[in-house]
Amino acid sequence: MRFETQDALELARRAAMKAGASEAVAASLADATVSAEWAGNRAVGFAHLPDYLDGFVKGRIAKDAAPEIDFAAPAVIQADAKRGIAQLGFDRAFAQLVERTHTYGVTVFSQSNSFTVGELGYYTRRLAQAGLVALAVTNATAQMTTLESRKAVYGTNPLSFGAPRDGGKPFVIDQASSSTAFVNVRRAAERGETIPEGWAVDAHGQPTTDAREAVKGLLLAFGGARGANIALMVEILAAGLTGGNWSLDAPSFAEGEHSPAVGLFIVALAPRVLAGDFEARLSAQLERLAAHGVRIPGSHLDVTELDIADELIAKIEAL
Repeated sequence: MRFETQDALELARRAAMKAGASEAVAASLADATVSAEWAGNRAVGFAHLPDYLDGFVKGRIAKDAAPEIDFAAPAVIQADAKRGIAQLGFDRAFAQLVERTHTYGVTVFSQSNSFTVGELGYYTRRLAQAGLVALAVTNATAQMTTLESRKAVYGTNPLSFGAPRDGGKPFVIDQASSSTAFVNVRRAAERGETIPEGWAVDAHGQPTTDAREAVKGLLLAFGGARGANIALMVEILAAGLTGGNWSLDAPSFAEGEHSPAVGLFIVALAPRVLAGDFEARLSAQLERLAAHGVRIPGSHLDVTELDIADELIAKIEAL
């Protein structure tokens, strides 16, 4: 089905409220869901919404959580998501995060005790739209291993970078420390598709290209030890500095009744404090790199319509 933006927002909002979410929680989640679709990150758009709906019903997500916001220092904002969604805490701190970053040049946003953050690029993209450069990291339930360990030690531990540029959409990188996101493996399993080598191991720790076996196993870090090092760095920022659960201690985001209670860590910078012509220089540099054959992240995406599969809509309606 093809949706107008407002109709898509209403579908997501209504589904969340039917699952028990408060108006504030439902509205925040709907905004992030539709934003992911428009950004071309459909795996964490409506395809990810059933995880939230099931979380509301089963108790993994507090349905009416009211995030607690504190200002530990002039350029530090701390949030406790109170076992709710990560997006609401960010939404409620957003205005202060932008204002303080423009005032002080840099501000840190640190949030603990939330469900999975959804599309991580949602946070950096919004800050870039406000004229800021941002780096965001988060951790999640342990579902990634290394070939040396063969045990679940990290979440997919993504990181995202966003920056404003002249004459175009914000530049955004959003990638996991794993070779892919778990939702991509699950989607391949549902379709009976194979997955590339290096994405995952099966339940016995053996590398596999069978998505159905990979779902029973674990994801692998990209680039071997280098990717695992980045996952650890993300873990230290997202869990260590926020006070959220380490991935090893985070309950499942897909089963049970306990919140993963993980962290979200963001550093926002005001580029004009450092380089007044930053946006123009970035635009020119990206154009120059593209002319050299470099694929600029996001440049291959051109979403002009919101199309949602009938079976996914039926699944959402059923939930």
